[in-house]
Amino acid sequence: MKTTIELPDALAAEAKRVAAARGTTLRELVVTGLRRELAEQRGTAHRIDFVFPTFDGEGLVVDLAPAEVIARSYGLPG
Repeated sequence: MKTTIELPDALAAEAKRVAAARGTTLRELVVTGLRRELAEQRGTAHRIDFVFPTFDGEGLVVDLAPAEVIARSYGLPG
């Protein structure tokens, strides 16, 4: 389906630059963005599952280095 939309000049220019940098077309960039937005509205968008580390379920552990937080959140050896 063909349709016409009006975009702010700065947004259109940035979108064209991003599309060119990715080696794709403006059309594909817009289609991808619309699909992502509609999936989010339907609740089917990919969500990142992140669990904050706790101490025996009794609150957040605050004395961890960032790398250790990431390791623990993915169940990796600490």
